[in-house]
Amino acid sequence: MQFHILVFASFASLIAPFGGFFASGLKRTFKVKDFGVSIPGHGGITDRMDCQFIMGFFAFMYYQSFIAEYKASVGSVIETAIQGLSAEEQIEVVRGLTKYLVGQGQIGEGVLEYLADVLPPRRR
Repeated sequence: MQFHILVFASFASLIAPFGGFFASGLKRTFKVKDFGVSIPGHGGITDRMDCQFIMGFFAFMYYQSFIAEYKASVGSVIETAIQGLSAEEQIEVVRGLTKYLVGQGQIGEGVLEYLADVLPPRRR
């Protein structure tokens, strides 16, 4: 936890202040003096919040990349892998997995024979 705080503090103190330079460059590009007039003399809310925009983006990306835990079940991984396959390709995956499991001794030869009877014949 302290490491993450150190990373955030370092980024906030060293990088985020450059948000103002980025905002100034953006304004010069579009030949705009201020982003708004809601705070007279200060250039609007956007000029006051440019560092916070960079920190918000950094915090989101850092959390998604290094802190968040994603749990995936075997079923969801298999579903994702075979979604783009045609029905024939899915049947080939079933045949291949069955042969592999028979070879590993996890299931009996009877399952392979049963699938050969139940599944449609291979197209060549």
